Amino acid sequence: MDFPQQQRAAGDGKVVYPPGVKEITDKISNDEVVKRLKMVVKTYMDMDQDSEEEKQQYLGLALHLASDFFLRNPNKDVRLLVACCLADIFRIYAPEAPYTSHDKLKEIFLFITRQLKGLEDTKSPQFNRYFYLLENLAWVKSYNICFELEDCNEIFIQLFKTLFSVINNSHNQKVQLHMMDLMSSIIMEGDGVTQELLDTILINLIPAHKNLNKQAYDLAKTLLKRTVQTIESCIANFFNQVLVMGKSSVSDLSEHVFDLIQELFAIDPMLLTSVMPQLEFKLKSNDGEERLAVVRLLAKLFGAKDSELASQNRPLWQCFLGRFNDIHVPVRLECVKFASHCLMNHPDLARDLTEYLKVRSHDPEEAIRHDVIVTIINAGKKDLNLVNDQLLGFVRERTLDKRWRVRKEAMMGLAQLYKKYCLHHEAGKDSAFKISWIKDKLLHIYYQNSIDDKLLVEKIFAQYMVPHNLDTEEKMKCLYYLYACLDTNAVKALNEMWKCQNTLRALVKELLDLHKLPVSEANNSAMLGKLMNIAKNLPDAGKAQDFMKKFNQVLGEDEKLRGQLEMLISPTCSCKQAEICVREITRKLTFPKQPTNPFLEMVKFLLERIAPVHIDSEAISALVKLLNKSIEGTADDDEEGVTPDTAIRAGLELLKVLSFTHPTAFHSAETYESLLQCLKMEDDKVAEAAIQIFRNTGQKIEAELPQIRSTLIPILHQKAKRGTPHQAKQAVNCIHAIFNNKEVQLAQIFEVQAIKLLVRWLLGMKNNQSKSANSTLRLLSAMLVSEGDLTEQKKISKSDMSRLRLAAGGAIMKLAQEPCYHDIITPEQFQLCGLVINDECYQVRQIFAQKLHLALVKLALPLEYLAVFALCAKDPVKERRAHARQCLLKNISVRREYIKQNATTQDKMVSLLPEYVVPYMIHLLAHDPDFTKPQEYDQLKDIKECLWFMLEVLMTKNENNSHAFLRKMVENIKQTKDAQSPDDAKANEKLYVVCDVALFVIANKSTACHLDSPKDPILPSKFFVAQDKVKICLFFIANCNIILHMTAQNTASTDASPAKRRGRPPKSATGTAVVEKDKSVAAAGGGAGRGKKRPAEPNTAESIDIKVSKQQQNDEGTKRQIDLR
Repeated sequence: MDFPQQQRAAGDGKVVYPPGVKEITDKISNDEVVKRLKMVVKTYMDMDQDSEEEKQQYLGLALHLASDFFLRNPNKDVRLLVACCLADIFRIYAPEAPYTSHDKLKEIFLFITRQLKGLEDTKSPQFNRYFYLLENLAWVKSYNICFELEDCNEIFIQLFKTLFSVINNSHNQKVQLHMMDLMSSIIMEGDGVTQELLDTILINLIPAHKNLNKQAYDLAKTLLKRTVQTIESCIANFFNQVLVMGKSSVSDLSEHVFDLIQELFAIDPMLLTSVMPQLEFKLKSNDGEERLAVVRLLAKLFGAKDSELASQNRPLWQCFLGRFNDIHVPVRLECVKFASHCLMNHPDLARDLTEYLKVRSHDPEEAIRHDVIVTIINAGKKDLNLVNDQLLGFVRERTLDKRWRVRKEAMMGLAQLYKKYCLHHEAGKDSAFKISWIKDKLLHIYYQNSIDDKLLVEKIFAQYMVPHNLDTEEKMKCLYYLYACLDTNAVKALNEMWKCQNTLRALVKELLDLHKLPVSEANNSAMLGKLMNIAKNLPDAGKAQDFMKKFNQVLGEDEKLRGQLEMLISPTCSCKQAEICVREITRKLTFPKQPTNPFLEMVKFLLERIAPVHIDSEAISALVKLLNKSIEGTADDDEEGVTPDTAIRAGLELLKVLSFTHPTAFHSAETYESLLQCLKMEDDKVAEAAIQIFRNTGQKIEAELPQIRSTLIPILHQKAKRGTPHQAKQAVNCIHAIFNNKEVQLAQIFEVQAIKLLVRWLLGMKNNQSKSANSTLRLLSAMLVSEGDLTEQKKISKSDMSRLRLAAGGAIMKLAQEPCYHDIITPEQFQLCGLVINDECYQVRQIFAQKLHLALVKLALPLEYLAVFALCAKDPVKERRAHARQCLLKNISVRREYIKQNATTQDKMVSLLPEYVVPYMIHLLAHDPDFTKPQEYDQLKDIKECLWFMLEVLMTKNENNSHAFLRKMVENIKQTKDAQSPDDAKANEKLYVVCDVALFVIANKSTACHLDSPKDPILPSKFFVAQDKVKICLFFIANCNIILHMTAQNTASTDASPAKRRGRPPKSATGTAVVEKDKSVAAAGGGAGRGKKRPAEPNTAESIDIKVSKQQQNDEGTKRQIDLR
């Protein structure tokens, strides 16, 4: 091999290899070269700087390794091993390298730099050697030798490019640290950084490169932070040449100077210490585009979250603020946009910005005035404390701007602030009070002549002030307290808004009525007039007329569309129905292939104005409830910032206004009953407003709400006689407007109202400390026993007696919903209440069943009241029986679903599981007044029908072996005694007979009932008590003949005409049928029947085989099982 002259001279022509290493020449294979080089690498790795003898011994080898054979070897493994050897050689011979030729040194370092590219692949088998190479170079600072070379910059540029290109997210922290050490030592220990080398670093900060290699950006960022003291002057020189001298040719990065300044400022503001004054110079440039570029840059620097530039460089800040008054519109616009970020990130600068924003809020350019509003509103939405009252005042002024776009932005911005801080209370009461003027200001705009302003106010009211998408109660609460807080002019504006919407609805209704008439010239002319009037209530009246004509044509052709519109403007349309109608109409008018549809937009404007998105019957009911809470003192009036008196008066005024615009929504018994309470208040204004509401809305009370009519008349008479002159006048007008016949029996009506008043009073107390509930329950029981005629003087009409029975039964049921009263209701009183469902009057049965169902489905009534539906099997009207069955299905479904969704109800299973209704049903049937002779077939047949009515629904599915559970429950009842009459043999006999019939029904319904029960049932101690360890008589066997005979004959229809009694209605009881009262009346609270009893019929059942299997006796008594074949 031909070696260079330098190597031969230095080593006397001889290369000494480490022990065991043969000569490395180009005559051997690459694998052998690699093998021998590895041993050389190991030798150099083990050497240190103090090994003088070895250094001299292997000097020839060190020179040999720098030959072209190794530096230009095509094998990458050979090159890597040689690079590792050279790095160790620089370490061992430091500070003087064994290579004296500058050209050779340059070649060696460029060679080593090229090998560092291997760091890119961290999964390479050789990565550890590449890492060793990097670590060695960084630790020794080997590249510092290059400072002596004239063209060292080429080596450094190549090194920096290599390191920035190979770094990636798979490198650990050590790799990054060694790269940092290597580069920072070159910058900090050199004489300076050339522009080319600086470009190599800064190019990684440009957004395009930054996004391509985030790790290179982080490396450059860290490098600049570490070398800030050294590199700052180089950076300043670069920007000075580009910004001040305009020498863009000094660097390829000249066109990115503003991006670089922003990035450098974010890395460390100290990097730009000398650059900032140059930006002030640029702000005063004569070139508008150049000023715009600098303003954009400084806006980012001043507005950055942690920036302290404004306080550290006040001259630059003041110069920047001066650009708010720049002659160039884009510059002013950019300054206004910057203000938003500045207000959010630097509230301390708000005072400096306020005066400039004030001037710009009156800028002749519409876009700038618009952006001033956007700036203030955005800051306010982030934190209301960021904007002072003066800034909000600018927005308030712009609500009257001459340009619609600016007015709209100002109004919408204020509406958003109101919803965030006043409606949702996101920043407390202080913030809400700060902008409490917004609601009044927005409604005042309704006085403007522009229809656009009016429509926007209506939209804001529906979306921000009282959001229509809230649930009814929350929505009405917003409206209730908003109305109470508005000033006089705002209230008038809101009333006018409802009036205008109501007028537009009337116009649409008249148009639809014309469509129902035959086509004629006069009809077409009338339609055109209506269309013109409708178009006046829409934006851009000219286009609106054309679009309304087109809409009218579509209405004439599409009957379904016309039906949807009729439903939308119907007085009975609910808010939910309105949403559906609007959606359906919009869908039918939508053309998928048409990107913009001005016709559809105009129709939407119309639909938004006429749709009842706030007020319907449910909403009025919620408003009345809020009013009642204010009256009772249980409302949140003080928390909402109004006194109870103010809330009550404003609430009645609101209802009075709505009674003009939405009279039909008031037509419900619940609403009128609540308004009746207002009539009883001492406040004259409140009572007067309530009378006016009745006058405006009560035209159908007499025909459809007889209870309200009966209650209202005496109150109106009282107000007419003893009220104030205004009340007397309003009362007379109300009577004249509502009623035809004024003759009513006030005394009997008062009794009904007295019952309701008494129950409401008890429900309000929610305790029985005064024992008032006991006496009330006795009174209600006596009223049921006497069939509504407490005096028994027969001076009360049958209809009034029916009302009193219904009121008494409903009152007991109402009290049972309160736990403290439910506990004191005796079984006898429960039975009396339940028998109301078999009242002789059809309306009483119907209304009582509805009230019972509604209370049960809400889980407000205890489970025992579900057993009352079993008595409906006796109802002679088929529809009533079907309704009762549906009620049972619904209630059982609700209870099962509730148990599934609430895992924590396991401890309350006795009060929730539908199967636990069976003990109550058995006990109730055992005390049925018609069930007097346990051995009589017809009576047992009635009992069987009632049991089947309930058990059929319960046993639809055998979930968790529930059939066996039911059987076990009934068997357990037979081991107890009747808690109501534990020592009465006849009562216990009836109880056991009902149990036998129940077991018969269960066995016939299910074949799985004889399986083992999953759980041991729990029986209510209020109705059943344990036996005294006495054997149960087997007289029940005699009943089996009758039970089996029930299966041998066709069961008589439940429509068969029964004996007349209170416990079972006659078949003809479809109206208010009257039944002759039994001469013998049971004592109050008793469980005896109150109707005529039927004579016993002979038992004609055939004899049957009975198999009795005796089971083991236990302490509870003797259990037995009867198999009926």
